[in-house]
Amino acid sequence: MQKQIKSALISVFYKDNLESIVKALGQQGVTIYSTGGTQKFIEDLGVKCVAVEDLTAYPSILGGRVKTLHPKVFGGILARRENPQDLEQLAQYEIPEIDLVIVDLYPFEETVKSTTEEQSIIEKIDIGGVSLIRAAGKNYKDVVIVASKDQYGALEQVLVEGKGATTLDQRRGFAAKAFEVCAHYDVAIASWWMRNEEQKDYFQLSAPLGQVCRYGENPHQKGVFYGNLNDLLEKLHGKELSYNNLVDVDAAVQLIAEFTETTFAVIKHTNVCGIASRATLSEAWEAALAGDKESAFGGVLACNKVVDAATAQSINEIFFEILIAPGFEPAALEILQAKKNRILLLQKQPLKTPSMFKNVLGGVLVQDNDAGSYKEWNDTGAQPATDAQRADLEFANIVCKHLKSNAIALVKDRQLVGKGCGQTSRIDALRHAIEKAKQFNFSLQGAAMASDAFFPFDDCVRIAHAEGINAVIQPGGSIRDADSINFAKENGMVMIVTGMRHFRH
Repeated sequence: MQKQIKSALISVFYKDNLESIVKALGQQGVTIYSTGGTQKFIEDLGVKCVAVEDLTAYPSILGGRVKTLHPKVFGGILARRENPQDLEQLAQYEIPEIDLVIVDLYPFEETVKSTTEEQSIIEKIDIGGVSLIRAAGKNYKDVVIVASKDQYGALEQVLVEGKGATTLDQRRGFAAKAFEVCAHYDVAIASWWMRNEEQKDYFQLSAPLGQVCRYGENPHQKGVFYGNLNDLLEKLHGKELSYNNLVDVDAAVQLIAEFTETTFAVIKHTNVCGIASRATLSEAWEAALAGDKESAFGGVLACNKVVDAATAQSINEIFFEILIAPGFEPAALEILQAKKNRILLLQKQPLKTPSMFKNVLGGVLVQDNDAGSYKEWNDTGAQPATDAQRADLEFANIVCKHLKSNAIALVKDRQLVGKGCGQTSRIDALRHAIEKAKQFNFSLQGAAMASDAFFPFDDCVRIAHAEGINAVIQPGGSIRDADSINFAKENGMVMIVTGMRHFRH
């Protein structure tokens, strides 16, 4: 069922790209109602406009808080054209029908980002705009609602191609987009109000469409990313990030954020397979790669320093999917851009994720981000850790925190030399870590071992000691902690108990 647009209400904060729409409406003889700055904008274009206050016989009051909240406005929007009683009341109270509403909302999110001054933020909570959008959307059978400048292009197409006439499906589509805009706006406001509340009654998250992925985790699955990726990363080169790429990039930036020393990491399927801290980036890269050259193939690389030409030349020798860095020297970019599909990402700022969530059982689990590395530092072994051992133990503990449970990390001289992750038992994780270290000819004499959770028995500590590992860090908490601690004491091992578990399921 087509409807001709004969009248329109326009009241917007942003006037970008509105000019062509206003002119098209004017050329089609549409009666335009408007307020304040929007009215002036329309009139400056040479298009006739009726002030809303002339329609309502009320001026804008309360410092602009009340402009359009009036029966003569909402009656014209909400009146059902097929309902005789509605039409009789329009005639009785001299209320004109309004066929098109173009309204956007005050920039609440932008204001929250730019200030902490509460009154400024509160003044950007839109009242009239939301009400107009909801009214027009509710009466989509008769009214077109455009609630965002993102929809201006679609409206202009309707005005040009349809000569101002719209179909029911088109009006339904505009209404759907409008209610989505309102929902996002309300979530932003509720999130700000609830920012200091520990317990929330509803899980609320609204993020814009970032990209439609080629597919999801597997080719038969659809995948979409919602979020502001451009705030965090800038793609300098390569193809679009896939669903799996995004998952790995998330793991990579979370891991690399833990280190201040010059550090390079290699991630594969969200687990770190190589990582090292060194005096130079080139040395850190070589040490990280040496940790597991096989798994590095096709991996995601991340570092916390600007990539120089020498490091780029070395990296360029292997196949990798993605490299994330806080900067690239021009010569390094030239080297790394030699392969067209290779993705190079500039990380513009740290990833800030105070909370994390996942969908389970048709609902959502939410928890604080796993910040910190240890709660306490209790030397419970034969002697306190030396400075060198402490550096390796802290490094190993951080790495282990970013491995899937059950997890074991073996570190020597701030280099991951072996790891076991995603195993169904802790002893299997340790066996796998030792096997990895031997596969790449690492000596475990004097190495440090980290466990993401306590040792239920002393078997892991015994196996580690037999391989030459002389320092262990673990959270403790087992009813049999004494077994592992006593073995460490009896065999000259350092044993640190942190009091902080790092499960990662």
